[in-house]
Amino acid sequence: MKATLLKTITTIGLLGLMSFTLVQQNKITVYLIGDSTMANKQVKTYPETGWGMPFSWFFDQSVTVDNRAQNGRSTKSFIAEKRWEDVEKNLKEGDYVFIQFGHNDEVPTKKTYTPEAEFKANLVKFITETRNKKGVPVLLTPVARRKFDASGNVQGTHDTYSELVRQVAKEQNVPMIDLDKEWQAVLQKYGVENSKMLFNHLAPGENPNYPDGKMDDTHFNELGARKVAQIVLADIRTLKLDLANRIVKGANAPTVAPAAK
Repeated sequence: MKATLLKTITTIGLLGLMSFTLVQQNKITVYLIGDSTMANKQVKTYPETGWGMPFSWFFDQSVTVDNRAQNGRSTKSFIAEKRWEDVEKNLKEGDYVFIQFGHNDEVPTKKTYTPEAEFKANLVKFITETRNKKGVPVLLTPVARRKFDASGNVQGTHDTYSELVRQVAKEQNVPMIDLDKEWQAVLQKYGVENSKMLFNHLAPGENPNYPDGKMDDTHFNELGARKVAQIVLADIRTLKLDLANRIVKGANAPTVAPAAK
């Protein structure tokens, strides 16, 4: 009986060791490259929150989320500052690169402005160099801003550059998450007033980081960032990416508040 018990314990131990070794061997990194809507934030900007922050908690121990997104960056500046070079040189087989630009590329008055043809070429560069390292590129359209017309209908603010992302995704056969379209749908369901709860909207004196208040329809608070991250999570599953197998149990699809009345 003792021999049987010892054999059982030994077998369990070996299986546990094999399982641990398998996880160690299959560790991957998910790189996030993009702008301020995705980026990690400093305490001094709280409650402003990039969606990449809650996103990092969705996965098991085999996944490291490396958020390289930075405020104010476009595809052009991300490359010029060698931020992409640093990601590319560290890429290994099986890693993912989530690519979300457009907010700063599309504004002609900004130094980060990237003309349409160059924007597409930069996206192709990210895709090609990721694939050269046997990584998996995923394109995301720029996430919608909070903008409504007088009738309470959401208005697109990234129409041209979002369409460029869709074109590249189709031409390069790359999985794509349409955050512009999907986030507009969320904002429409929340309505003009309730949608403010998702953004960095603060009354004067409400938060010491913004003593004069804040009305920001581009950047999210914690709730907004979490809901955007949940959209990305749901699309990872819908696209049937292998990454979906590494999502922790209990990480759910987004819940959307009822339409404002």
